[in-house]
Amino acid sequence: MEIGIIVLLVVVVAAIIWWAWRVLNWVWLRPRKLEKCLRQQGLTGNSYRVLLGDLKERSQMIKQANSKPINLSHDIVHRVMPYIHKCIHNYGKNSFIWLGPKPLVLIRDPELWREILSKNYHFQKPQANPLTNLLAAGLATFETEKWSKHRKIINPAFHLEKLKHMLPAFDLSCSEMLSKWEKMVSEKESCELDVWPYLQTLSSDVISRTAFGSSYEEGTRIFELQREQAELVLQVSQSIYIPGWRFLPTKRNKRMKEINKEVHASLRVIIEKRLKAMKAGEASNVDLLSILLESNFKETQRHGDKKNVGMSTEEVVEECKLFYFAGQETTSALLVWTMVLLSRHSNWQKRAREEVLQVFGNNKPDLDGLNHLKIVTMILYEVLRLYPPAAAMTRTIHEDTKLGEISFPAGVHLSLPIIQIHHDHELWGDDAEEFKPERFAEGVSKVTKGQVSFFPFGWGPRICIGQNFAMLEAKMALAMILQRFSFELSPSYAHAPYIVIILQPQYGAHLILHKV
Repeated sequence: MEIGIIVLLVVVVAAIIWWAWRVLNWVWLRPRKLEKCLRQQGLTGNSYRVLLGDLKERSQMIKQANSKPINLSHDIVHRVMPYIHKCIHNYGKNSFIWLGPKPLVLIRDPELWREILSKNYHFQKPQANPLTNLLAAGLATFETEKWSKHRKIINPAFHLEKLKHMLPAFDLSCSEMLSKWEKMVSEKESCELDVWPYLQTLSSDVISRTAFGSSYEEGTRIFELQREQAELVLQVSQSIYIPGWRFLPTKRNKRMKEINKEVHASLRVIIEKRLKAMKAGEASNVDLLSILLESNFKETQRHGDKKNVGMSTEEVVEECKLFYFAGQETTSALLVWTMVLLSRHSNWQKRAREEVLQVFGNNKPDLDGLNHLKIVTMILYEVLRLYPPAAAMTRTIHEDTKLGEISFPAGVHLSLPIIQIHHDHELWGDDAEEFKPERFAEGVSKVTKGQVSFFPFGWGPRICIGQNFAMLEAKMALAMILQRFSFELSPSYAHAPYIVIILQPQYGAHLILHKV
């Protein structure tokens, strides 16, 4: 009996020592080793602080930056990414910060960006806090073979030939929004309006119709829940990830799981209804969900009874969550910043309107005409340069890797600060903070000189699958707005770009609309 107790005590003590060693290695030994390796190669940054690293100061700076608007200029990096901005100011371009016990190295060399983004199997996205995946764990979060499988199945839904059939849905959604604006403007000849919620509703309506064939009202609850989830995910991303924390019944954890459960249930009903219609030969092949389900069915049929072929219903649900969030947020942000910038630069608004009226007159925009809108395209590219939807991308290294002149040890994160790169004077010239669409007059490759310095939708194999969808929707919406309205900034407009997953106006976008 005594021997058994002794053995048990030895096992318990060994387990405690083992866990203590793992914790010590995680919070101190490993970070210090990584820091030493980075500093030996000329990289600089704050000294590692136990467990939290720079997270506390970073969070405080973001909170302070968001406490008030800034002057009306495109010099926004200091507000959007205050800690990164400070780090580069203090330590230069070859610097790093601490996300808890993980160092994040800022990569500012275009040739290194090319290598990182082209080798997507080697440079992968960091393992996310499982709570953040509750927002959407589809194609955007998968890696290697699973990513490749999903990309192959989803690709057909975003071919330009398929997108052409979605123009009527774009037109219907835009017309409904513009009719509301016309009614308000007609009463007073002009009208002050916060266009941001209207543009969010527009893009929500578009994604509902094009992805699921339903009207916005049927998807309203899902959109509301996904927006709330995005706010909660942002809070989670600004705190250190502690394994097992997600299982604690905190108020935030419980709410995130409630939202996920409700969104899943709603999407399952839509998917099962569509599958039933497909089996009965009633479903039409005109929306993203139908195309995805058909592509998934063909992939499964092609490989017979092989395992891990095609997507499960749960995986389709996750892709639908991604449709809802990414499809809505990216386009609405692009449109709102475009309207804000054209309100400030009336000459470019006038030139864009003249081009739209020359191509379409007062007729509905069509695909061929949209593809010939050169000035509108230049404007949208310049807006995406100055106000990219995603402020940064992060990749991680799982094995010791030489990148350029630096040998990075496994466990280091790499940051590609998109907004910093898009505003870099060395890459874009002394006028980098100015709105100058003419810089894109001869296309992206000409102005970037073949460098990877403009990537609002990412770059390489993992470039955003929905970029053509987003650009087509934005062109059509902007064309229809310009056909009917001119607009200027309201005196009540407050310039406050900030991040809730994507870059958006913190206090809305108050403009004054005039009927053309």
